[in-house]
Amino acid sequence: MPRLKLFFSSPDENFGSQLRNVLEKDFDIMVSTHLSSILPLLVDEKIDVLVTDQRWELSDGAVIDRVLNHLQQSSTQTLSLALVGNEVPVLLQPHIDSKHVEALSGIITVESVINRLQRCLEQKYAEEQAPVEEEASATASPHASTAEAPKPPPTIVTTGFGEAVFPGITRNFETRSPEMKQMLEDLMVAGSHNVTILLIGETGSGKTFLSNLVHEASPRRDEPFIHVACGALPRDLIESELFGHVKGSFTSAHADKEGKFIAARKGTILLDEIDVLAPEQQVKLLRVIETGEFEPVGSNQTFQSQARLVVASNLDLEPLVEQGLFRPDLYYRLNMMKFELLPLRKRKVDVIPMCKMFIKKFQEKHGIPIHRVDDSLFDSILSYPWPGNVRELEHVMQRAVIYCKDGILSREHLPPNILAGQVGPTNDPSVRLGHQSQKDHDRSLEQKVACSEKEIIEQTLFKNNFSRTNTAKELGISRVTLYNKMKKYNMMK
Repeated sequence: MPRLKLFFSSPDENFGSQLRNVLEKDFDIMVSTHLSSILPLLVDEKIDVLVTDQRWELSDGAVIDRVLNHLQQSSTQTLSLALVGNEVPVLLQPHIDSKHVEALSGIITVESVINRLQRCLEQKYAEEQAPVEEEASATASPHASTAEAPKPPPTIVTTGFGEAVFPGITRNFETRSPEMKQMLEDLMVAGSHNVTILLIGETGSGKTFLSNLVHEASPRRDEPFIHVACGALPRDLIESELFGHVKGSFTSAHADKEGKFIAARKGTILLDEIDVLAPEQQVKLLRVIETGEFEPVGSNQTFQSQARLVVASNLDLEPLVEQGLFRPDLYYRLNMMKFELLPLRKRKVDVIPMCKMFIKKFQEKHGIPIHRVDDSLFDSILSYPWPGNVRELEHVMQRAVIYCKDGILSREHLPPNILAGQVGPTNDPSVRLGHQSQKDHDRSLEQKVACSEKEIIEQTLFKNNFSRTNTAKELGISRVTLYNKMKKYNMMK
């Protein structure tokens, strides 16, 4: 029987030397202080056993993630053992959870490594010798009924890389985050029933994408999917857009118009930025959710909506209820089926897989071959908090691919602000990202208050489509006071 090839990496040269002395009589063993040195070997050689020491790993584990993904995608069945300390690298944890890597923790000695390695090899050989029984069950009943069984509802698929996949027709939503996995499972259950769904998440976190998946995974998939961006509509036209209007109901109503609820038929309507609806519009929306009934603007005829409703917001609705900006009855009605999408900075385990997906997408789209991605790029994107979430990551990777000329993608192809660690604002004014400079720490209390006040005014103006009247009303100040503050902070256009 040929000797197995074992690769061991550890920054502790003494530990590596001791392990080599014990194992070299049974294995063809290679020892290195850097795990990345295995990558050139994987091109031409088969590695049977990988043992890697992650106790001193200071990064998120981009290198071991890359190595393990390469091993899992190849045809070789490599046994992997990771020596870990109190904190497991973020990108290693999904591999451990999916049982593709054995983890050894606690007090680690040469003897404990050898004992665990021996048990893993014995189990691996036992599994390889187990008889295959699937064919017997497949041929046991040749005269079974050929009647087509009803299609079961879609379920979350777990891939070999520890990813949970929400499958759709034209797209999939994939994540390695345990919190997001649970959210997807709950959302898929809700999506298989005729209930209104509320999605909360920062701009660019994937609310529209996920809403499309809910539609595609439901029996309504052959009906229309209609996306209504409420924040992009003038407030006095939102009701007409949703429910339609009759000719002459207002000045510009020159003809009858069917609203989105009629156009959607039995499909799905996504109402994005639900928080911008005025109280009177919230009342009518609540009626549609409860009874399905509505009247077009200027009409006495009652229609019945047959569409499923998905509503979304980048703001938590509970504070809006406390401020009197959102109706409590509508909030409690929507809150029963609320699903929160984590921002990308809180699910770093998804950053590298998404990065690779976007690289593949854009090299095919633009016809630019990418032969290798340098680890420096992965390190840079993992250290950046992505205030623009998935949408920002997608645009950044498109830029990087376009500027790659030699087939090797590296950190130099990233935008200057990411390389410099300059982090922009999120859509949530309560969130502060990045490091404060000494100048920030030295500012007076008055300057800090003024900065916060300016940001609040900017956010409220944006929310109200830059209507000063509505902004002043929401802030509880007069238009004159708002005007003076905007002038003070150089916000006049």
